[in-house]
Amino acid sequence: MDLDRFLRDALLEDVGSGDLTTNATVPRDRNGRALLLVKQDLVVCGLALAPRVFAETARFLDFPETSVVWTSAAGDGDRVASRTVIAEIAAPIQVILVGERLALNLLMKLSGIATHVARYVAAAEGGTLRVVDTRKTTPLLRDLEKFAVRCGGAGNHRRGLYDGVLVKDNHVDAVGSLGEAVRRAREAAHHLVRVQVEVRTLAELDEALETAADAVLLDNLDDATLVEAVRRIRAKRPGWIVEASGNVTVERIAAIKGFGLDFVSVGGLIHQATWADLSLKIQR
Repeated sequence: MDLDRFLRDALLEDVGSGDLTTNATVPRDRNGRALLLVKQDLVVCGLALAPRVFAETARFLDFPETSVVWTSAAGDGDRVASRTVIAEIAAPIQVILVGERLALNLLMKLSGIATHVARYVAAAEGGTLRVVDTRKTTPLLRDLEKFAVRCGGAGNHRRGLYDGVLVKDNHVDAVGSLGEAVRRAREAAHHLVRVQVEVRTLAELDEALETAADAVLLDNLDDATLVEAVRRIRAKRPGWIVEASGNVTVERIAAIKGFGLDFVSVGGLIHQATWADLSLKIQR
């Protein structure tokens, strides 16, 4: 991800030809300071982006980058309590006002994801299970959202279609046979690439166990079927990586963490997260 280009494009989207309100009300030569306040208990994410936002804003408005002084009192991945000041900025007030919304949008979105993820990670403690994300991300924001997942304590699944083989239900349906789909995938992949296959039933699992796959994704199985699936896998393919997905809530994590699964992938880590509450207040 070209972060500098992303920030420039995001500023241009918001500012356009100029901030009508700030240009009319605040003299260009007026300096000030503002405090970044957390308004709920959360896991911080995106704080390292904020000074880059304001540095880019300074360039955008033809101020020197050195006119922006950012001081952080926390770091990405930190748990902080409500009403905590986690950063301070000293800069031309025009820079603060123009860059404020972009900085807060990123912080609120990413901290919201990290905070949501942390609940899943806490629910999985005490078991063998590791929580990971999926490719269900906002277009062009995948790197940032997957970073937020890591800040929350979970892991990342594939970044894209190019860095892992996962034979899914639509591949199987398109080919007409699970075994043939896996055979083709294994034949095309080099020896350092794992081939994972998704199964939807115990019958499909039994078919998958006869293939050259390296890992299995158990999709949308109920608890009893998950237990039986893991039993069959460990008996026949003990070296397989076993992942579950589908209808996995925080509450369900507590139930399945002792089933012997290696991973659980949850799209909702990202797309079900709500934005965290932070504010930036200019000091008078």
